[in-house]
Amino acid sequence: MSALRIGNASGFYGDRFTAWLEMLDGGELDVLTGDYLAELTMLILGRDRMRDPSLGYAKTFLRQAEGVLGTALERGVTLVTNAGGLNPAGLADAIRSLGDRLGLQVRVGYVEGDALQRPDALTANAYLGAFGIAACLDAGADVVVTGRVTDASLAAGPAIARFGWTRDDLDALAGATVAGHLIECGAQVTGGNFSFFTELPDGGHRPGFPIAELHPDGSSVLTKHPGTGGAVTVETVTAQLLYEVGGPDYLGPDVVTRLDTVRLEQEGPDRVRVSGVRGTPPPDTLKVGVNNLGGFRNSMTFVLCGLDIPAKAALVRGQIEESVGTEGLEFTLARTDHPDTGDTEAASALLHVHLRDGDKSRAGRAFSAAAVELALASYPGCTLTTLPGDATPYGVFTADTIAQDEVEHVAVLPSGERVPIAPPTVTATGGLQGAPVQHEALRGGPSLHATRRGPLGELVGARSGDKGGDANLGVWARTDATWPWLRDWLTVERLAGLLPETAALTVERYELPNLRAVNFVIRGLLGQGVAASTRFDPQAKALGELLRSRVVDLPAEVPA
Repeated sequence: MSALRIGNASGFYGDRFTAWLEMLDGGELDVLTGDYLAELTMLILGRDRMRDPSLGYAKTFLRQAEGVLGTALERGVTLVTNAGGLNPAGLADAIRSLGDRLGLQVRVGYVEGDALQRPDALTANAYLGAFGIAACLDAGADVVVTGRVTDASLAAGPAIARFGWTRDDLDALAGATVAGHLIECGAQVTGGNFSFFTELPDGGHRPGFPIAELHPDGSSVLTKHPGTGGAVTVETVTAQLLYEVGGPDYLGPDVVTRLDTVRLEQEGPDRVRVSGVRGTPPPDTLKVGVNNLGGFRNSMTFVLCGLDIPAKAALVRGQIEESVGTEGLEFTLARTDHPDTGDTEAASALLHVHLRDGDKSRAGRAFSAAAVELALASYPGCTLTTLPGDATPYGVFTADTIAQDEVEHVAVLPSGERVPIAPPTVTATGGLQGAPVQHEALRGGPSLHATRRGPLGELVGARSGDKGGDANLGVWARTDATWPWLRDWLTVERLAGLLPETAALTVERYELPNLRAVNFVIRGLLGQGVAASTRFDPQAKALGELLRSRVVDLPAEVPA
């Protein structure tokens, strides 16, 4: 049986608008997927639905589909997307109406059942698996729309339909899960956000979107259309494989994928073979993402130039606290200033003042006006980069679990028939909240070898991201010679020294020898989640590059 070519044209709500057309015009495909949902996206869609109950889906996809639906039908390319968000039925209806307007006969199926009734939540959605998507495709759907499914399910569902896998085909499902995880973030696996972007053929200017060629045994080859930018190498694939993961057990609704079994091999130019993936039975629970409105927030930023920076910041703090009170205030002083420089910006630090409160009026003009009123009555050189404004609502994300058999996973076929998707009969006890396995290196003492000073990033790459209030930080060695040093050297304790904000937090460390990588999960770094975080880097996207920039003692025998 021939390989199933699955492309991806969207990694988030707001990705390259033209990617759907580029992927369809760029070469042969069987399936084209689009991932639109992140934890923050569900909050945005929840607020859309509050304003208009007919909304709740990613409207961008509908505009993109208008330009590509006819081409996809003509070429026999199936479209699969989670753009249905909180209203997959609504998006399915909109696609049918679009087809009618364009004079196209389009068979649309959709998957629902992820939405949970929780009166105390803005949104609550279980992460469904891939078998509902497969049922729609088996029934002849040209387009399949889902709500909240795992991102990898968008690729695993078409593979199940093509190859006839059952729930017992755990290794194949695990392989498809890895392939789906690799392409789910679009160009991030083809050179986007890549530590060594300067080495890419086009310097990372415009990476193409990815393709996974899936085989009946679950193995795959990652590639892209000829002539598109970026590259597909073992390192670009490693970077994405480490993105937003935890330990070696990658938990999903259909299978637990053992990331420590994944093997990567450069098969040819822009072709990386992914093989050896093993799977075990899934947990008996599903992850549930819950969004609530947490209150209101506002921010003002003061510019502090020249001398006495700490004293200037302390003066502002006292004045603001006297005006609005201390509750909910947060002050962050960014020491971006350089001494003895003739440039105002280079001589300045930034004081970010945040206020979160359940009272919209206190967090709104009352706060921002109090900051502006200091313009002529505070420290010398007082100026702000922000104008006074109203408060905006922010969301709080939490995750819990629900038993698999308590969720009514339903595939709605193009005919309108509703087909219940039974949960797996063989599961592993314990859910997504189980205690992780800690693999802590005990070999982090002083090196007995000659060293040289240099940035850590000379020898390693990194990729970081967010999961609710937690962050993950994956670090890989570029060569076999560097891996033993990285494994022994980069302990939790050493990470705390390099990234002091992690020192007081719970940090889990995992080793993935096949990838020459260690992965850290940093609990609570992002507080209540992306929408509520006041960190300069609220999604921890830059955490890996910060680590790589630290100057450390590198082994002298390993060249840069």
